[in-house]
Formats: sequence, structure tokens, C-alpha cells
Amino acid sequence: MKFKRQRSQEVGVDLTPLIDVVFLLLIFFMVSTTFTRESHLEVELPEASGEPAAPAEVKQIDVVINAEGQYTLNDRTLVNNRRDTLERGVRELAEGDTSLPFIITADARTAHEFVVRAMDVAGRLGFAKLSITTEREAESP
Repeated sequence: MKFKRQRSQEVGVDLTPLIDVVFLLLIFFMVSTTFTRESHLEVELPEASGEPAAPAEVKQIDVVINAEGQYTLNDRTLVNNRRDTLERGVRELAEGDTSLPFIITADARTAHEFVVRAMDVAGRLGFAKLSITTEREAESP
């Protein structure tokens, strides 16, 4: 039995669709790209003789609470951690000015009770600018 040989067809790649796609991408990027013009101005600033002004000292109330619940007001450690002692110390520091920032910094292991006590004292005395300091989380790789 004799088999007919099939003619081998030439295998070729038609580049026309590929070229069309490349041109479409080129046109898309040319149209969607924005070109910015940067201009540089040279400015000569006037000179002045004098000392820079000292930054004004911002008065605030810093309450630091350690892990055992001991309070520190603006770097002064209180004798105990009772509410009335904390309230008396804050009242002395504020001198009647309840618009001062009231910042609470507590150790991560501090019992919730001590932080709430400091917040309660701030609320009783009428402080409106209450904030609690935290640490930024380390970013994972």
C-alpha cells in the first residue's frame, strides 16, 4: 500500500496583528502621558542681621504612667497613685487653664484602671485637648 506524501506547508508567523498591537500601545501611551514643564526661578532673598527668635515654650500637661501605675506629671513623680493626688497635681500645673493640651503616655503593661483614672481627672477638670501617645508599628518586610 502506497501512501501519498502530503506536501509540507510552510510554517510562518504573520506579523501584521503584532505590529497593529504595538502601534496601538504606542498611540495609547503617547496620548495618556502628560508632559510637565519645569521652570526654575532664581530669587535672591534679602539679608537681615539679627538673631532668630527663640521658639515659644508650649505649656502642656504630660502624664506618664509606668507599668506599676505610678504617675509622673511634667517630670515630677507623685507620692502615690490615688485620684485626689493626681487631681491636685494637675490643678497646680494647669493654674486654671483648661485649654492646655493634656497628654497621657502609658506603658503598654499599665493596667487599664490607671489610664482611665487619668482620663477621668482630665474630664473632671474640664480639659478638652486630651491625647494618648502611642508608638508607630514597625512595618513588616
